[in-house]
Parts: sequence; C-alpha cells; structure tokens
Amino acid sequence: MDNVPIIGLDELDKHLDDLIADPNLSLVHKLFDDVEIQLTDSNIPALLPSFLPKLTTLLKQYHGNPEAIVSLTIKFLGPVSFTQVLQLASEESLIQALSAPAPDANILVMTIIGKAAATPNDAAILSVMPDLFRAFIQRWLTAPQVEVGQKGGKVLGDLLDIDCPLPPPPPARADAPIPTHTELVLRRAPGKGLLWELLFNNESMYRLLLDILSGRDEALAEGDTHQLSLAHGRILRILPRLATLNLEAISTSQFTATTPSYNINGHSAGFEDGSMSAPRPGDGLLQFAALYMVDKKDVLMHFNLVDFFETFVSLMRVAEHSARRVEITKALLRDAVASDDTLKNALLTLPERIVEEERGLLRAWLTEIMPEELRLVIR
Repeated sequence: MDNVPIIGLDELDKHLDDLIADPNLSLVHKLFDDVEIQLTDSNIPALLPSFLPKLTTLLKQYHGNPEAIVSLTIKFLGPVSFTQVLQLASEESLIQALSAPAPDANILVMTIIGKAAATPNDAAILSVMPDLFRAFIQRWLTAPQVEVGQKGGKVLGDLLDIDCPLPPPPPARADAPIPTHTELVLRRAPGKGLLWELLFNNESMYRLLLDILSGRDEALAEGDTHQLSLAHGRILRILPRLATLNLEAISTSQFTATTPSYNINGHSAGFEDGSMSAPRPGDGLLQFAALYMVDKKDVLMHFNLVDFFETFVSLMRVAEHSARRVEITKALLRDAVASDDTLKNALLTLPERIVEEERGLLRAWLTEIMPEELRLVIR
C-alpha cells in the first residue's frame, strides 16, 4: 500500500512552487483536498522533507485564506513528534503564527503545541520555552474565534494532564456502578509538574493569566466586554478538568490576585466602586474565577458561572476521595451561595436534573458539601 501513487501529488507540488513565487495567485483548493484525503501515516514520512518546508514557507507569505494550507500541513504533521516539529519550525516562527489574526494559523500552532502532551518528556521540553507557552495562553484566552478557544482549552487540558505530578487515579473497575473521573485522565504515570510550575508558580505567567481575566491585559481592547466574557467562559470550562487533576494547585497561590476592574454596559465594575469584593491572600485560580471574576450583573456570564458550579460539583463527586477535596469544595460553595440565590437554587435542585440512578448519590454528596442550613432543602 505504501507504493500506491498519490493522485495529483505532482500537480500540487508545482502549484506550491507557483504560489511561493507569487503569493497573489489563486489557490486551487481541489488539489489540496485531493492529496490530503490520500495521505496516511505510512506515506507521509517520505513526503515530509519536500512538502513541509514548502507549506511552512507558503504560510508565512500567502495573502489569502490559509485554511486549505493549514489543513494539509496539520495532516502532514500527524505522525510527527513534538521534538521533530521543533527541528522544522523555530520557536520564534510559532510565536509569530500565534499572533497572526488568521484562526487557522493559530490552530496549526496549537496543534503543534498539543503534541507536547504525548509524553511527560515532551511536556518538559515545552516548559523550557516560556515565551511560546505565554503566547499560547494569551492567544487561547484572547482570540475572538470560538474554534481557537476550543482548541486551546483542549490542548492546555491535555498538557496539564500529562504533566501532572500526582499519581493517576487507579483504573476503574469493570463492574463499577457509577462513572469515575478515571476515564478523563490521559496519563498513566506521574508527570514532571514543570508546566504546572510555570503556569501557577511563575509570577509573570500567573499575572498574565489574571490580568487577562481581569480585563487588564493589553491583548484585550479596553471596554471589550464580549471578548472578556469569552475569556471568562474559557477558563470556567477548563477549571473542572484541572480540579480533577490537581485541586490543590488551583486552590492555593502565593500570589494574591488583584480585583477585576472592567466596564460593563458603560459603567465601571470592580472593587473600586464597591460592587465587588477583593480576592483573599492564599486563594488560587479556582477561587478567583468562581468567586471574584464574574460580574453577576452580566446575565449570560452569571449563567455560565452557575453551569461551572454544577459541572464542578458533579465532577468532584466522582473524583478520588480525600478530606482535602471535601474541605476545598465546602469552603468554595459556602462563599459562593452566600450572596447568590440563583446559584443556591440551581445546586439544591441539581439532583432533579440528572438521571434517576444517580440522584441519591448526588443528594448525599450535596448534603456533605453544602452549608449546613441548606442541607435539609436539597431536592
């Protein structure tokens, strides 16, 4: 099968040369599509040396929509490891592509970065490229395109999974009556923890994260509440997964967060005007996002926050049990429901909105973690 000729390969090769010579030429999409569909892990290696340099050169200078070029490049990179990619593309070129306005270029680089989730050693290599990791975090949270946010969240979750220094949970029993978070975990052994260290214990990196979420980073236009809401939604979607990986790391921090301050519907919202409370020393990203980040006057973001809590509570129920997990969850819920009746009612009625077989288990879990005065009204 390896010797089966790829129809249209020579024509595509010539077309790439022509496009490189004149980036204003129209791209023949059919040539790209026809070749891409014939590529396999078996025939790609022999073609890489000749085609990948041309594709990367073209990406840097093509003036039109690069979607077909990016799609074919990603297909070529399929069987290539992270370290092999780094031999073909410099860190600087990857950072430049992340800053490009074209979402396809962003997704291509995120696909490459995602290859570092293959092994703990690959993740460790990425950890010594802080400028690239910083550019990745910034683009994930600030890109206006939904597909870039989705790709970035998946890649970051996979990276932090394979790099997590904690032992993976034991394999789920075949006869387990309820699902566990075991099937969410990629790693089969402890990682090195270097990306966790870079993201949560490197002050510059952690401040970048907090500044974006607080509406203070230069990558967000002042007063752009839509983009800020996208960033909030992206962090709220990944936090439950990170909580199953390393709850302690996202629940404590040596860096005290500044209070969010941004414009909502033309007026300033933040600690300065008394509408929000200040984050506490020692609180981590979990508390910042769940308790301080969202302006609840924004109805859509308040809805997203409630959805986050429902997901978080449900995942913590099936996560590996520990007294510390219960302690962190109880403290978070105590503070969250104290001034949020919408959230309180949503959690109290959550058992009514899941499959009947698990309602009793969820009620028992809520009884354990909700404030004592609310436990009798759990439905």
